[in-house]
Amino acid sequence: MSLFLKIAIVVAGIIVGVFIAYAIIGRIKKIIHRNTDIGVVLKVIQLVSLPFIFLIVLISGSMLIPATGLLDELNLDTSVGFGIVYTVVMAWLIINAIGGIKIYVLAKYDISTKDNLKARKIHTQLSVLERMLIAIVIIISIGIILMTIPQIRKVGVSLLASAGIAGIIIGFAAQRSIALILAGFQIAITQPIRLEDAVIVEGEWGWIEEITLTYVVVRIWDKRRLIVPITYFIEKPFQNWTRTSAEIMGTVFIHVDYGFPVGEMRKKLTEILKNTDLWDGKVNVLQVTDLNDRTLELRALVSASDSPKAWDLRVYVREELIRFVQDEYPQFLPKERINLTERRPDQIKES
Repeated sequence: MSLFLKIAIVVAGIIVGVFIAYAIIGRIKKIIHRNTDIGVVLKVIQLVSLPFIFLIVLISGSMLIPATGLLDELNLDTSVGFGIVYTVVMAWLIINAIGGIKIYVLAKYDISTKDNLKARKIHTQLSVLERMLIAIVIIISIGIILMTIPQIRKVGVSLLASAGIAGIIIGFAAQRSIALILAGFQIAITQPIRLEDAVIVEGEWGWIEEITLTYVVVRIWDKRRLIVPITYFIEKPFQNWTRTSAEIMGTVFIHVDYGFPVGEMRKKLTEILKNTDLWDGKVNVLQVTDLNDRTLELRALVSASDSPKAWDLRVYVREELIRFVQDEYPQFLPKERINLTERRPDQIKES
């Protein structure tokens, strides 16, 4: 068999393998599309198709090249090269498959809906687990590649005698990093925080934007980003306003004079809430919560379906209540009182 014919057989076999790969991808596409939007299917297929085709080409080549005796004629030793390429392609395929599974699952959980507690839970778990699995795949792949190379493998065997001491040193050096990774795993399971949770951290109000293996990004209300080590949410107290539900309550404080008719403001608060879509129709309370020598403190307690709406509702209610006092009862706005007693002329002379 001539060299040209052997090369032709190998190329033809690879082409057939590519066609088989496309057929398998098409079949997988049809299966996924039965219960999933076509846009999500295309994203998943786009992630997986290229590394899968590369894998099929490698399998076809590794089977046909030795079978045709092409290596003997070219006098090449490709065992190490094939092993490294196999490992890289397999790692590539597994990492992309993990990403595809994440996209496929998250497509069923819309985080932008009002009641998104379960969706945020799934998003958080998959985001953290995806990063952990990718890190594991990369570490294992690098180890396999290093063990594939004979020279490096020999060095590794010779260093086993000192591995105990080196392990202790590395353990102390990596103690902080290991703690961060374990904290990330703990948060993924117990979930004291989730993506898009409304939290107060270090005195800053914001939302959980990203959770990685080592840090958490909090999106502050004024578009700043607060970067916090992930162990912070294990070791220190913080406020989570949407821990069990996306619903949230907001407060508005108004100060008025002692003669103000509180009952009228209660009626006005109900009227204000009924005229806005920001209110979820659940909490509507107006109470006198404090007083001092000058004013009464009134607190309006209202509720909304999520934290952004709660903020807008508080602002809206505050503006409307202030306008109500200014227009209907301006005489009961907070004021200073000075009591001037009239003194007789003989008292003035004596003083």
